[in-house]
Amino acid sequence: FSVFTVPGGTGTSAVFLGVVFGFLSFAGFEAAATLGEEAQEPRRDIPRAILGVAIFGGLYYVFVTAIEVMGFGTDAKGVENFIASGSLLGDLGSQFVAGWVGELITIGAAVSAFGCALACIVGATRLLYALSRDEVGPAPLGTVSSRSGVPARSTATFAIGAYVIIALGWFVFGVAPFDLFVASGTIGTLILLLVYALATIGAAKLLFLSGERQVAAWEVIVPFLALVVIGYTLLRNVYPYPADAGAWYPIIAALWVIVGVLITFVRYAATQRAGERLMAEEGLAAGSGSRTQG
Repeated sequence: FSVFTVPGGTGTSAVFLGVVFGFLSFAGFEAAATLGEEAQEPRRDIPRAILGVAIFGGLYYVFVTAIEVMGFGTDAKGVENFIASGSLLGDLGSQFVAGWVGELITIGAAVSAFGCALACIVGATRLLYALSRDEVGPAPLGTVSSRSGVPARSTATFAIGAYVIIALGWFVFGVAPFDLFVASGTIGTLILLLVYALATIGAAKLLFLSGERQVAAWEVIVPFLALVVIGYTLLRNVYPYPADAGAWYPIIAALWVIVGVLITFVRYAATQRAGERLMAEEGLAAGSGSRTQG
């Protein structure tokens, strides 16, 4: 069980810097919610999908990560090789089975990474489409293709944007692919942690502070503990403040958040209408946590 222990001398700050990559690896379990409008039974299927992915994905992630650490070893040399590896399972396959097995695993990992990229595009596309359809975003992005029924313009916007960022980082600024992944992953996860915190606060307000309480009072400990973990993780990623290239990660994340806040204020009336429409569709009375009857 040495893979589940923290080496002596490892500070709390270092642990929670690593937690960011844990969140990054696990992020996406809630992505099924972005396809709610396209599901036949969204109130039944989406919660099942999110819960199923959270349970299965969590167990699978812990199992595979533990196997990887066991394979490399928990001594100083093993940890060094683990960090330096460009394909963890691929290197283990080559070392313990055969070279071709490692190559096959690496190809599979590349295909999986491409699939993750597609999933990100799909989720982001649906959000942009919904916001634009509800007049928060540009109107042309709030339409779907008459032929396929897919929000093609929103999809193209995100796909092109992703390739532009990759091209700028790789060809203009000379950033290595792995470093670009670390940078974008860290920036995205910092923003995601803030989103998780806001979602947790909103859920707590809905369940405990909006009219009739819908769950047992003791369950307030769940969002409280979640906020503690999220808040401390965010704190340890800005204090002590990171050096070198890492110093830009919190700044860029903060700028993205500021842009979102500014859009909300600039399009305040539209965001207000979108929120009211969403409340009505979910059967929630404005200012109340109880569902309307009917």
